[in-house]
Amino acid sequence: MEKADDHCLSKLQLTVPSDDRPSVLRLRELLAACSKSIENGDTHQSEALISELVNYLDCISEAAETELDNGDTESDAFEVLNEIYRFISSPSLDQGTIDTLSFDLPKAVSKFIRVGGCLEIVDSIIDRFVTLCSPRDMLSVLCEALDLQTTKAATCAAPFLSGLSKVIRSIQRRHFEQIKIAVPVVLNALKAVDFETSEGDVNCDTLYARAMDIASSIQSVCVKLVDGKVQEKLHSLLGLYVLQIMALFSVSMSHEVSSCLPFVSKLSSFLPFCGLSYAGLITGFDIDKISNNIIGEDEDDYTACFSYIKHGACLSVLWGFISEEVAQAADEKVNVLKDELTSKQTERWKAIGMFRHILSFAALSWKLKKHAIDFLLCIHGSESFDDKQSDYISYMPSLFAALQAVQIIIMYAPDATLRRNGFDLFKKLLADIPYSQRFDMFRALIMNSDSPSMVGLLLDLVKGEMHAELCQKRAAGSLQVDTKARSEPSFCTPSILELVELVLRPPKGGPPVLPEQSDAVLSALNLYRYVLITEATGNTNYTGVLLKSNLQKSYNEWLLPLRTLVTGIMSENKTDYDEITVDIECALNPVELVLYRCIDLVEEKLR
Repeated sequence: MEKADDHCLSKLQLTVPSDDRPSVLRLRELLAACSKSIENGDTHQSEALISELVNYLDCISEAAETELDNGDTESDAFEVLNEIYRFISSPSLDQGTIDTLSFDLPKAVSKFIRVGGCLEIVDSIIDRFVTLCSPRDMLSVLCEALDLQTTKAATCAAPFLSGLSKVIRSIQRRHFEQIKIAVPVVLNALKAVDFETSEGDVNCDTLYARAMDIASSIQSVCVKLVDGKVQEKLHSLLGLYVLQIMALFSVSMSHEVSSCLPFVSKLSSFLPFCGLSYAGLITGFDIDKISNNIIGEDEDDYTACFSYIKHGACLSVLWGFISEEVAQAADEKVNVLKDELTSKQTERWKAIGMFRHILSFAALSWKLKKHAIDFLLCIHGSESFDDKQSDYISYMPSLFAALQAVQIIIMYAPDATLRRNGFDLFKKLLADIPYSQRFDMFRALIMNSDSPSMVGLLLDLVKGEMHAELCQKRAAGSLQVDTKARSEPSFCTPSILELVELVLRPPKGGPPVLPEQSDAVLSALNLYRYVLITEATGNTNYTGVLLKSNLQKSYNEWLLPLRTLVTGIMSENKTDYDEITVDIECALNPVELVLYRCIDLVEEKLR
């Protein structure tokens, strides 16, 4: 027996009272019977006795857990664990008995950690099995035990994580294959944890400290390997594991950001070892590289356990942006990264596309999302993009998703400053899109938004884009009267009327729903009024708004049905003066005002 184990054993034995408890005596009987039947090779009897032993331990752990104020039941639980440790540490115990008990006892004793003060003893018991049994067998045992932990993972997973950390270091061959089996089990157990509660001696910090130990164990195996190909694969697997842990920890953190920095710094120190850089992570290049090295085409189940690696990649960079200490641990300089993203638009687009994963991640704290917005604001560049290049179109889907994620910040962030910064970022992201694609991006955002307020905001931005374009043309003296299709990308096209129609005459039919959609309707009317006045006073007709057919369509299909709806609602509410009626009137008054002005303008043009 090792000296460390002798010390631990003597420490535990000091707690044993001179008069043995009935629970301990019964346990001794069961353990002795199990040992004898195993040594005799009586498989049927040994299985029955082990099942009885496990049921007996379950009864003791449940009694101690349900009667937390009862000192006797807690003491019983503690003494029972002491007895188990002494039994499996006996030099005279047959190895076959140890091996057989290792399949059931670790799972049974893990339930005791929900009883205060028992975590250390449970750790010692599982550690003893790990020391005495085959690493390959214990890897299977511990993985199976972790697999069974779902809703109670927070209270039962910790000893198995610690055991796996030691087992991984003890593996003698087929290192990659065996570690590849263990990693998803560990990650799935952590994902299953309910971080809102912590029971007994176990909390989130304990679990993640042990998950970190597993990363250190994998790293130590990597260092010892001679086979370059296996070493490369294990580096990639460790990288995926670290990124997933980074995401899960960032979601689970219940402390201030500053108190999380030591853990994040230590986790970040694995990144350079795995060949991961901030630039490679934030653009997705490193993610693709290590994923392709590990995950095969037919491994969907394996892919599921790494579902947050892109989140983890962005968060790794974000933590470095938050803290210089973290960036140093990752051997990175954030200022160099920011300069590169600011000067290279395609790299910036890749980064923005990656950051959509954390901006839209509902489980992530608003504190971290605030830092994410700050980071994206500081990498906004001034480089103009050549619309004639063809490859920029491939970035538009991810930019669209990023813009939708920022919309969530604008609409739902609890802090006004964060909402304002989110809106500033939203405008900068739109301005970063090539002009030839910008109108299509606006249209896609409007058509895919279910928020009338956001639709109204987008239409106001469209009006701003159109105004800026017209001002630029006036300054260049290039305003011309024509109704032909323009060769250059422009907001001053008939498509602008399509946006108005999307709101005033929804595709599903009928007028818009009021007062619920009053924000969108007001912005659509203001945009239509602006287009009508601008084209009329400028003696232009780029949008076709002044064509008689378009004037009649807008008058008969948009404005008159809307007037009927608004006047009907207003007349219904004339006799009521409750709070809801007042709110409806306040929402519809500006709509009514702009609506009648639009009707007057159209009637004037028709005459």
